[in-house]
Amino acid sequence: MGIRASVEPKMSAVQEHVHLSRSEVCGIMREELYSEEDFQQAQTHIFIVIGASGDLAKKKIYPTLWWLYSDGLLPEDTYIVGFARSKLSVQDIRKQSESYFKATTNDAEKLDSFFKRNSYVSGQYSDDASFKALNQHLQSLPNGSKANRLFYLAVPPSVYHDVTRNIKLTCMSTVGWNRVIVEKPFGKDLESSNKLSEHISALYQENQIYRIDHYLGKEMVQNLMVLRFANRIFGPLWNRDHIASVVLTFKEPFGTQGRGGYFDEFGIIRDVMQNHLLQMMCLVAMEKPVSTNSDDVRDEKVKVLKCVPELTLDNIVLGQYVGDSVGKGEAQMGYLDDPTVPKGSHTPTFATAILYVQNERWDGVPFIMRCGKALNERKAEVRLQFRDVPGDIFQGQCKRNELVIRVQPDEAVYTKMMTKKPGMFFNPEESELDLTYGNRYKDVKLPDAYERLILDVFCGSQMHFVRSDELKEAWRIFTPILHKLEKEKIKPLPYKYGSRGPAESDVLMQNVGFRYEGTYKWVNPNKL
Repeated sequence: MGIRASVEPKMSAVQEHVHLSRSEVCGIMREELYSEEDFQQAQTHIFIVIGASGDLAKKKIYPTLWWLYSDGLLPEDTYIVGFARSKLSVQDIRKQSESYFKATTNDAEKLDSFFKRNSYVSGQYSDDASFKALNQHLQSLPNGSKANRLFYLAVPPSVYHDVTRNIKLTCMSTVGWNRVIVEKPFGKDLESSNKLSEHISALYQENQIYRIDHYLGKEMVQNLMVLRFANRIFGPLWNRDHIASVVLTFKEPFGTQGRGGYFDEFGIIRDVMQNHLLQMMCLVAMEKPVSTNSDDVRDEKVKVLKCVPELTLDNIVLGQYVGDSVGKGEAQMGYLDDPTVPKGSHTPTFATAILYVQNERWDGVPFIMRCGKALNERKAEVRLQFRDVPGDIFQGQCKRNELVIRVQPDEAVYTKMMTKKPGMFFNPEESELDLTYGNRYKDVKLPDAYERLILDVFCGSQMHFVRSDELKEAWRIFTPILHKLEKEKIKPLPYKYGSRGPAESDVLMQNVGFRYEGTYKWVNPNKL
């Protein structure tokens, strides 16, 4: 059963059946994604994992393909081919990746069936003869010469040029469609990103290129569009007249954990802010698209980015975590204590930046991006803080309303609001209107972000992938500050492992209008 390339994945039926099991939900998705004609006219798909021996492949790609296969969301005639420099077998691939599959003993037969559809070819990324051998293998598979081909580039950016060129020259299907999934980072600055985009665009059409940012596959990030454009109550409030600030947060409670060499090359701004947080900002700030067509949505995101001036030094606070002398063990080491980090590195592990969208809807509203490692909690969220109640008759007891979209963990949407304190009182107190997904949708297991996005590639939907002009505008905003930091070797502020980050970050946020009351904290009802 082939998947129609024009199909946009739908979730409406899934949302309606909130008490169904995962298999039943997948059955609904399957019916919406495939037509009756698709079931009758089978078409072969080959998913090629370039870099099959690496961490990304074993921890994310192979597990994702297994979940899709297990749930019946892959076309029946799908084959998976690994390609890498290492001399491996399918059994080796299974051994290194199966622990991430979350499979049970009941899945043993299905797992065997899944791996029978796997094969592996060893070769060099810069060697066209290796890719010719790969192509011969692809053609040897059932209907391989006519199959649709998906190439996932799970390799370092340093080999993108060779790999993309060799795929184009030797491995493209001449009958079916071809799609290439490119992992971030998409360059290190505007110049390198443009060179990479020009190189790939010279080889493939834009509708063949899928630049993946896994945050766009997360449930609550995708929910932003539905919350905004499917609810009348938010429309009149979603502007500068009612919203005081928007805070986009990404926090991790751990450090580099021995990956300091990789992280130090990019830093927290490139690793998180320029992509994940900026993508979420676009979904918050964009105008209503004409439709849910991929390009209609991405057109509106690009319009937002074009309205954002370059980030300047007076609108950013940088930090680098140091060891906590109170804590014990390796987990409390400072960034510079990691032996994989270059001595004396000035790479920031924390950043708070203020961006402004200079258009009629958002002029003057600060979009506060805050991200960091080795902080006090794991959390990603979007927080819209509303302006003060005018003419407050409660003598300053009213706190600001907030709408919070909690991306991870414990997916939720809640509104902080004032309500009368119960009992013989007439005092307002903070409470919330709460939609916690684990509480409301008890029997629905949310798909992994990679599941959604890889399924989107099969379906030909690019809505949740980054377009080249979008990428260009994103780098335009951040490249000047990145170059300035590196040229002037600006030293980040120290902050303790396990803290909220540098105190200067809170000062910056307060200076641009965000009000942190600290008097109320949302509690996940599932953990009470």
